[in-house]
This record gives sequence, structure tokens and C-alpha cells, in this order.
Amino acid sequence: MEINFVTTAVAALVPLVMGFIWYGPMLFKNAWMKEVGFTDESMKGANMALIFGLSYVLSFLMAFLLQTIVIHQWGVHSVLMKSGETALSGTDLNYFNDFIATYGDRFRTFGHGALHGTLVGLFLALPIMGTNAMFERKSFKYVLINVGYWTVTLALMGGILCQSAF
Repeated sequence: MEINFVTTAVAALVPLVMGFIWYGPMLFKNAWMKEVGFTDESMKGANMALIFGLSYVLSFLMAFLLQTIVIHQWGVHSVLMKSGETALSGTDLNYFNDFIATYGDRFRTFGHGALHGTLVGLFLALPIMGTNAMFERKSFKYVLINVGYWTVTLALMGGILCQSAF
């Protein structure tokens, strides 16, 4: 299977857009700032171009991996790969192409991708952030705000990635 880099690049924008909404004045700005000990004054002076640029690169990496989780057809592709090879060939490629022609559109909806994105948020982001928060002595509210953001963000990213054509 080939990576859809355009869809991956679009999905990588979701954390930036969601961050603007989630951590902005519309939703959790004040609660989040209180939980992390920030003030409006302490937020000034950061290199925002660098922060947003690196955030996008990291989001792209996340979207790159997330598509292999939300698109089930990747599993068939990887099962057919031979050790040490980088692409399918011969009989394996023919089988894969026939498989995709028959089943390639199965479970390829926004809702299905959003379900898997939500599961990644709950079963990956929550344990990681929850563990970090305990050792950093952060509050339960801090965990809820951040895990809520990542769960919604991963659901949207998963939906975008899953419904796209490959």
C-alpha cells in the first residue's frame, strides 16, 4: 500500500487547529493555564514559528503512523510482505491487488477511523499522559484536559485518514 502524503499532511493540521480551539479562550485556556502554572505574561516571548513548525512535523509523524492503525487494509499488506523486502511483488502483489479490488473500501469511513482514533486516545494517550502526570504531580484535571484534547484530535485525524482514498 502506498502512503497518501496529501491526506497525511492534511490530517497533521488537525492538532494545530484543535489546539487553537481546545486551549484557546473558547474552551479550556484558563483552566489549562492554571493547571500548568502559566500566566498571560509568561506565555509571551516564545518563538511561535519554531513551536508551530516542530508541532506540525511531530503531528505529521503521528498521522503517518495513525493511518496504519485506522486502515485495516495495511494489515493485509504487511502480512504479505517478505522479510527484508520493501514492496510486494509477483503472486503476493497480485493477491493484494485482488484483495483491495474486492475489500478495499471496507471500513473506510470517517466514523470508523474516528472510532480507532478515539481508542488510540484512550488506550495510548491516557496511559502515557496519566503516568507522566502522576510522576510530575499534576492534577486529575490536567490529565482530563490534555487527554481530552488528544482523544478528540486523534479521532478527527483517524476519521480523515480512514475515509481518504489510497
